[in-house]
Amino acid sequence: MPACPLHGETDLSDPEPPSPASVALVIGFEGGIGSALVRELEASERFSRVIGLGRRSEPPLDLLDEASVAKAIGQAATAGELRLVIHAAGVLHGAGLTPEKSLSRIDPGAMALAFAVNATGPALVMKHLAPRLPRRGRCVFAALSARVGSIGDNRLGGWYAYRASKAALNQLVHTAAIELARRNPEALCVALHPGTVATGLSAPIVGEDARAQSPETAARKLLAVLDALPASATGGFFDAEGLTVPW
Repeated sequence: MPACPLHGETDLSDPEPPSPASVALVIGFEGGIGSALVRELEASERFSRVIGLGRRSEPPLDLLDEASVAKAIGQAATAGELRLVIHAAGVLHGAGLTPEKSLSRIDPGAMALAFAVNATGPALVMKHLAPRLPRRGRCVFAALSARVGSIGDNRLGGWYAYRASKAALNQLVHTAAIELARRNPEALCVALHPGTVATGLSAPIVGEDARAQSPETAARKLLAVLDALPASATGGFFDAEGLTVPW
């Protein structure tokens, strides 16, 4: 046994257990904002590991397949304590899915897909994530929502499926925050509006919008907001400047 440096005696005390690894997890790491979040988190060196999950990760996480969600999150949890989880996956347009400009454009299949990816998918993530979050100390779950999901801020109409699915996501996050706070009073669970970002998700819609920021700028802003929010802000909906967005 090593000698005690002060008294030259054998130190019989138990060594302190090593601190568990802290893990940051980004779901939807293949997207513009998701990949930027991974890069920013890795560069910060604040976490022992930064893990990206999505359809091309190993194991893959497909929001339309609950078994894959459970498996991917379960494996990520073996890397250490999940102290930061950001859900950055979503769908705005694609095959058969385009923001509707009027009620006449509503398609039940497209609406079902929007809800499956933007609302049910994150709900499944939270379902399998909650039991694996630390019960002590600060831990954060944030889901990227959108201001168009705000009912109080809706002045232009249109975009029925996307608006409704993001409004549903906001309710799911708010409800989950209540449950998570019972397990860990220091847990923070919020919805975030990243603003207009130049990504593949938004490109066909916003085009050359001068307000569009780079994914890197958006990622830095979002992480700064999460760092500044206290646990008492859990269940809230915030923009990239840290301001509250109306429900």
